Amino acid sequence: MTLKGKTALVTGSTSGIGLAIARCLAADGANLVLNGFGDAAAIAAQQAELAKTYGVKVTYSPADISDAAQIATMVAGAGADHGSLDILVNNAGIQFVAPIESFPVAQWNKIIAINLTGAFLAMQAAIPGMKARGWGRIINIASAHGLVASGEKSAYVAAKHGLLGLTKTAGIELANAGVTCNAICPGWVLTPLVQAQLDARAARDGITVEQAAAAFLAEKQPMHKFTAPEQIGATAVFLCSDGAATMTGVALSVDGGWVSQ
Repeated sequence: MTLKGKTALVTGSTSGIGLAIARCLAADGANLVLNGFGDAAAIAAQQAELAKTYGVKVTYSPADISDAAQIATMVAGAGADHGSLDILVNNAGIQFVAPIESFPVAQWNKIIAINLTGAFLAMQAAIPGMKARGWGRIINIASAHGLVASGEKSAYVAAKHGLLGLTKTAGIELANAGVTCNAICPGWVLTPLVQAQLDARAARDGITVEQAAAAFLAEKQPMHKFTAPEQIGATAVFLCSDGAATMTGVALSVDGGWVSQ
C-alpha cells in the first residue's frame, strides 16, 4: 500500500469514474476526501463502506466546483481534517450538446466553470501545501476530447483542451518541487450514465444492447471495448507511484485507440 498515510481529494467522486478512482486510491492506502452531489444517506453509506473496507479515513465535502469560495474551503478542510492534502484528482465535469450557433451561453459558462476553472482553483489552493511538503500528485481527468473534437460539444471540447494546457503548465512550474501534474484522457467508459444511453439507443433502434454498444464504440474507437471505471482508477494509482515520479505534464490516453487514428 504505497499511498498509506497520504490523503487524496477526488472531485466528483460520489459516483462513476470519480468513485472508482477514490476506491482504487483507498485500496492503495490513501485517506479520502469525497466530493460531489447526491443523496446524503447514500453518500454517508459510501463513506462508511470505503473506510471499513480499506481501513482509511474518509471525509466528505459538498463543495460546488463552480464556486471559488467553496473550493477554497474544501481544500483547506482537507488539510485540517487529514493533516495534509497530498493528491488532488480533478474529476468533476458536466456536458451539454448543441451546435455552436445555438449553444446557450449559460451552459457554456457552466461547463467552463466546472470542467476547467474549478480544476484551476483547486490546484491553486492545493499547490502551496504540496510544495511546502516537497511531494504532491495532481491528476486532471480530461478526455479523448481534450485531444480531438466532436461536433456539438464546443464547450466540453474547449474545456478539456484547456485542461490539458493547464496540466502542461503546472508540470513545468512544479518540475523541481516534488509535485507532478498529469492528465488522464479516457475514451468511452462504461458508467451507469453510458449504460443508460446504450439501453435507450437499443430501445429506439429495436436492437439488442450488445448491438447498440458495438455501434456506439465503433463510431470512435478502433478497440470495440469499453474502459472500466476501475481501469481509470488503476491509472491514477500508477501516476501517484514512484514509477511515475518523472512523468509530468503528460496527457495519458486510455481510449481504445481513439486518438491514434
